[in-house]
Amino acid sequence: MSFKQYDRKTYIADLAGKFARRGMTKREFLRKSAMAGVGFSSFAASFLGGVRPFNGLTNLGTPLAMANTPDDVAAWLKDVGKPFAGTTIRYTSEATPPTNVASELKSEFEELTGINVEIEIVPLEQVLQKATLDAQGQLGTYDLYYLDQAWAALFSPDTINPRELYDSKPELAMPGYDWDDFSPPLVDGIAMAYGAQMGVPFDIPIAILMYRKDLYDKHGLAVPTTMAEYMEVTKALHEAEVGNGIYGTTGQLKSGHYSLECDWTIWLWAHGGSIFNKDQMFSGNDEQGMEGLRYMLELVDYMPADALTWTWDGQWQSMAQGIAAQCISWGEFFPGLDGGDSKVGGGLMEAAIPPEETSVRAPEDAGFNEIPHIGHQGGSSIALSKYSKNPDAAWLFMQWVTSKDVVARSSTVGGGASPVRLSAFKDERVLAAAKPGAGTTRHFPAIEWTINNRMGSEPDLPSWPEIANNVIPVRLGELLAGQFDSPEAAMEVIAKETDELAAPFRG
Repeated sequence: MSFKQYDRKTYIADLAGKFARRGMTKREFLRKSAMAGVGFSSFAASFLGGVRPFNGLTNLGTPLAMANTPDDVAAWLKDVGKPFAGTTIRYTSEATPPTNVASELKSEFEELTGINVEIEIVPLEQVLQKATLDAQGQLGTYDLYYLDQAWAALFSPDTINPRELYDSKPELAMPGYDWDDFSPPLVDGIAMAYGAQMGVPFDIPIAILMYRKDLYDKHGLAVPTTMAEYMEVTKALHEAEVGNGIYGTTGQLKSGHYSLECDWTIWLWAHGGSIFNKDQMFSGNDEQGMEGLRYMLELVDYMPADALTWTWDGQWQSMAQGIAAQCISWGEFFPGLDGGDSKVGGGLMEAAIPPEETSVRAPEDAGFNEIPHIGHQGGSSIALSKYSKNPDAAWLFMQWVTSKDVVARSSTVGGGASPVRLSAFKDERVLAAAKPGAGTTRHFPAIEWTINNRMGSEPDLPSWPEIANNVIPVRLGELLAGQFDSPEAAMEVIAKETDELAAPFRG
């Protein structure tokens, strides 16, 4: 490791530590991190200093949570683990659904192999600090890293390519692991850096359509398949039900919050726009971009007024309280609509693939590795540290925790979230959970199709979190509050500020 790389990681670790101690604001932390060349996917950045919403563990103590490890894999784990019995491996992560499930189920792996597993769950900024210090000093304190997709390039020199490891050490290769079982768009979007795989997909929040089936049936409406139909259905539901206190749709439009950027991006991408063009200049103000913005502004007319103050939590609550008829948002929140205190439980809600975009801009015509598509995603990966003191034992656990059996159970035990394997969508336990109730997987077909066909990914540049948290949603919030004379005026300001922040990374 060169001095320059060492110094950079020292700086990043110090920043993360200061922010964790609340010695600087989130905005300052994001800006200085960007200057150091490290970013966050904005889905992750929105939870800095806090905890990611989580529907809680479900189905524990039921057959849906029971292990279904193939006999040959169980026998292999018992045999291959013998040389490492008594070894302790360590992993640090934020509280994602798969990490919470791994913490709950790890005793199964420990009993089979004799390997002890310590999982440390901390806020995201502390995950970055711990991983950076570990890599910077080549300490090997942590054997496995949880990596936000925006960290792939930063940590790629510090991780072991799992595909190469699997092929080079056949004696440690789990039988039936099946690399082809991971969706190629997921691998490309969250587990690759510089053309090489540096981790394994672990978590995948993604936007899908959620709607009130009872209201669709009541008014003879069909699931919209185009953007024009989505607007028509929204209007029809609103006009028919607003007198009953039910709005056509709902939003996550809080000024200055990343959730507003998420909402805007969905409509931008759905109308053939992109955040950056192929020259890496802001393009949200071009013809397609303005069309997407006007579409979003029209939808606001059919939302509760409080949607302008809500993040995705408020948006979800409006659905759960039965005052919104449909929306396009994070699929991992669908299970909560089926259980708990939800007023639309019992199967009133349904999930569907997002409507087809009016047009789609090709990735090569966008900038900074942006992939325009309506299904906004915010995934992460798990990776093996190059400095692990127990790499073989850690590799066994990494394969186990991302195996077909554990991923499928993570999808049911983890509150109906994060099915990163194709087989998870067909697993008997996942299919058995596809019924109304907490932790349902009824929405998985929509998630699977969206991952494989309409998964959108934000730009990949260190200053993106600053842009997505402190520029776009601030100015859009001002537009929604009537502080700009026109949408064009707001986008002109966004373009200027975004291009200034992107300039150091252009080229």
